[in-house]
Amino acid sequence: MKSRVPHTYVLLIGLLALAAVTTWIIPAGSYTRVVEQGREVVDPLSYHLVEAQPAGLGAFILAFPRGLREIAEIVFYIFIIGGAFGVLNRTGVIQAGVSALVRRLGQNKALIVPLLTVVFALGGGTIGIAEETLVFLPALLLLARSLGYDSLVAGGIALVGANAGFAAAFMNPFTVGVAQGIVGLPLFSGMGFRLGLWAVMTAVTVVFMTRYARRVGAKPELSRMFEFDKTREPLPDADKAEPFTRKHPLVLAALLGALVLLVVGAIRWHWGILELSGLFFGLALMSGPLGGLSLDDTVRAFIQGAADITYAALIVGLARATLVVLRDARVIDTITHALVVTTQGWSSWLSAVGIYLMQNLLHFIVPSGSGQAAVSMPILAPLGDLVGVTRQTNVLAYQLGNGLTNVFIPTQGYFMAALGILKIPWTTWVRWLLPLLAIWLAIGCGAVILANAIRLGPF
Repeated sequence: MKSRVPHTYVLLIGLLALAAVTTWIIPAGSYTRVVEQGREVVDPLSYHLVEAQPAGLGAFILAFPRGLREIAEIVFYIFIIGGAFGVLNRTGVIQAGVSALVRRLGQNKALIVPLLTVVFALGGGTIGIAEETLVFLPALLLLARSLGYDSLVAGGIALVGANAGFAAAFMNPFTVGVAQGIVGLPLFSGMGFRLGLWAVMTAVTVVFMTRYARRVGAKPELSRMFEFDKTREPLPDADKAEPFTRKHPLVLAALLGALVLLVVGAIRWHWGILELSGLFFGLALMSGPLGGLSLDDTVRAFIQGAADITYAALIVGLARATLVVLRDARVIDTITHALVVTTQGWSSWLSAVGIYLMQNLLHFIVPSGSGQAAVSMPILAPLGDLVGVTRQTNVLAYQLGNGLTNVFIPTQGYFMAALGILKIPWTTWVRWLLPLLAIWLAIGCGAVILANAIRLGPF
């Protein structure tokens, strides 16, 4: 009898229950937070025990709605993305555009996976795209299926590609920039080393994605998503696909304009989730009439698109719930302190590896890049000073520990939302990605050891 894999929501509720139980076991503790140069940082010598506040039944039940409230910006961002793509789908521009692209590629269709993977890796390495990948998933899913690939290829192009670049970023302002600022390093110093690391990580990821796409394209039944992908809405036959008419270039121009604004807004104007939500709401209002829809049809398409993505939107709050329980029970600082104590007295290179491993473990309970930097760098940077690990190596260990498992851990909200959009079970994704993740972790460990050996600086 074939074993039944639990629903992703069931897995997350189980994780939430486990977190609640551990709050009765792990002592409550806290570091003192201080503000330095406008940033809240942790005093590394200030850890102390505090009154225990273990999670009871009420805290467990309220964790999900509280998680939704805390991360409401991303939840509604996902609803708006769903609504915008519902309108775009109704105009037919995505289907017509993908069909035209597939026809034009001809014998060169094998190039599309490596090229797009590199593009997303570049976005991850520069502007730190993460939540922004959600925007591209519906179109990538249609493109991958039209090329004869599966939904794992669609998710891999955006999520895995961007994450390879994010983890090895050479100028990501949300991780490298924040961490270097906290420890006093010149902004984006050590870029040459990180550029080399980015190239290696991206190359390995491109090879993984290309080989998998080639295998699944040649023998679709090898895909873990084969049976489910057959149940998706059938693709239109090539000769029946909607032709690219005069209305489609107008809608496509609006979409491309929105994507350009997304990049410029993130880099130049420091746009956040709120501004991006407004951008895609505006795109929905504009693309409907441009695509020949009445205002009533535009609104109906928007509502249907938002409804179709409910699974993905709600899962973000459920992923957050685990962190709500651990934080409110005041055990996160205790876990961090225990990790720090473990490495005391180690040699320089072993301490560097220990810091790298600690950052990977800490990321599970602090999935925010800037949040993890604020919690860990004030503690681990002085520890590194004492054991001979340069601050640049410390930042490298942090950015790798923060980034490598972004598209693996179930507490990372945008990642779980992406799986919801693609309708890929978390367990299926994990089994597929695990070989690449093992390679990523090994490369990251090697990079930290090399950085420590060459005394990567300036200090």
